[in-house]
Amino acid sequence: METRSAEPVSVRLGDRTIRLFPQADGSKLGLMPLSGIHKIGVESLDLLDASGRVVESQKLTVRSGGFASQNVEMTKSLTELKAKPGDAEAMNAFRTRVTDGRHWLEPFGPPVSGCMVSPYGVRRLHNGKSTGNYHSGIDSRGASGTPVKAVAAGVVRLARPFEVSGNTVGVDHGQGLLSLYMHLSNFAVQDGAVVDKGSVIGYVGTTGRSTAPHLHWSIMANGIGVNPAQWIAMKSCYPPPARRKSSKN
Repeated sequence: METRSAEPVSVRLGDRTIRLFPQADGSKLGLMPLSGIHKIGVESLDLLDASGRVVESQKLTVRSGGFASQNVEMTKSLTELKAKPGDAEAMNAFRTRVTDGRHWLEPFGPPVSGCMVSPYGVRRLHNGKSTGNYHSGIDSRGASGTPVKAVAAGVVRLARPFEVSGNTVGVDHGQGLLSLYMHLSNFAVQDGAVVDKGSVIGYVGTTGRSTAPHLHWSIMANGIGVNPAQWIAMKSCYPPPARRKSSKN
């Protein structure tokens, strides 16, 4: 008769299952992501053993994040920008990477010192028209050429130009945690480079679909962009102050 271990090795939420990794203190850790458009309601969070049997189940209540909408004015050439052949495949290969070793420790560090000009989760409009997408990262203010730093230690697994995201660097921090840095003017690392927290990986720019120099960056857990504000304390300059109307005397 086959016996099945009751030791959980993975966690399931809806149609997503993530691995649990042993930690140095004897505990297990798994990063279950909830996107900015995850459905609201009560779901079952199931711990699974190696055979896929549920060994423990808990109820998880997902509440609204209260994310607003944000309009971005763009030129026609920017709105019509499309990914080149191979771009989607390269990005997907990075997003789905899950490696065993853990390189990261908390707290993380901000990639640039500039304040946040566009937060995570806002529903994006281009020229007043809905894109159907949400902002899966953070836009931080930065002058062109400002050094961009890794938020935590890891291994560079993506360093190449993309048509839409521009010059892009992706760092694998291990055990399903990734970070991504877009619209760079230049690279400071190559694929395979080992970086520490605070290592310079590139420089702020406005490549790809970008209207001005800034850094779009994101933190991903098991392939889904999660709110970086959960990991890093940031200065905010969003929303921008309302413009004062001029008056004639």
